[in-house]
Amino acid sequence: MGNRYYSGSVSDHFDGRRFYVPGAPSTDKTLAELWRWRWQGTRSQWPKQVPARNGVCPEQRTQGLTVTHVGHASVLLQWHRYNVLVDPVWSDRASPLRWFGPRRYNAPGIRLQDLPPIDAILLTHNHYDHLDLRTLRHLVKQHNPVILTPLGNDPLLRKSIADVRVSVGDWWSEHRLLPDLQVVIVPAFHWSSRSGFDRRMALWGGFVLRAAGTTIYCAGDTAYADGSIFKEIASRFSDIDLALLSIGAYDPRWFMRTQHADPEEALEIATLLHARAALGIHWGTFQLTDEPWDEPAHRFADGVMQRGWDQRCFLPFQAGDVWRAVL
Repeated sequence: MGNRYYSGSVSDHFDGRRFYVPGAPSTDKTLAELWRWRWQGTRSQWPKQVPARNGVCPEQRTQGLTVTHVGHASVLLQWHRYNVLVDPVWSDRASPLRWFGPRRYNAPGIRLQDLPPIDAILLTHNHYDHLDLRTLRHLVKQHNPVILTPLGNDPLLRKSIADVRVSVGDWWSEHRLLPDLQVVIVPAFHWSSRSGFDRRMALWGGFVLRAAGTTIYCAGDTAYADGSIFKEIASRFSDIDLALLSIGAYDPRWFMRTQHADPEEALEIATLLHARAALGIHWGTFQLTDEPWDEPAHRFADGVMQRGWDQRCFLPFQAGDVWRAVL
């Protein structure tokens, strides 16, 4: 079976058919390992509804940096009069099906009809809890944003969404998305798949955004691994003002360690980046793994206190929360 998403030259992270992270442990899991997790794991019981602040109505435009957590990995970034959405998911389930798959435990922090004009969308990878075609169709129809995503994700968008404006790039590629907004696609320790037959055939990654003297790092889904990716990002971008870091979906560690950082590893990523602020996202909306719904937030907050960091700048970010820069 070939790669129906991307055909390009072999590189240090593409073997001609599949992408990979050079030198990192494999993210691929066997069916036996999946069954071991499902049958021997200790899945926590979440409440019927997880607390969240809903009904946030953002300003149409802002000058200073304002960040609103829609839920899970979906975030609205507003600054320098730009409005950027990261991994927008408004669907009730992170699934190709409307009736099956991980369901939302809280409503989106912003209703779709209350969004300000959206200038750009950043898509980190093609997992269903990050790339939601139903939401993207609505956003393209209503806002006509430009979409930036790593290699191999554009055929899915072009096939499914009429008149979509999409740009793609490899790791470390630079993109002038808007007149004063520069975005660089950066590596992540993760993987991709939309089915059981296309694993790692589209690239995944994070983003570094720069505008109006402010630098924002969106990690996307990533493990910590040996930390080398984050050291490389820090060497290229020494002035990260804000890091958006995944802190959930990490248990059991024997299964998830190569895919998602836990809260303590997320704090270590912030340390390696010398980030002036960090918000912990990707928790408390979809139950993807075994940990209790609020454990990521408690562990992240405890780690911040132990390090003596400013709790106004380093905090777990719950669905519906709004953060304004105090940098």
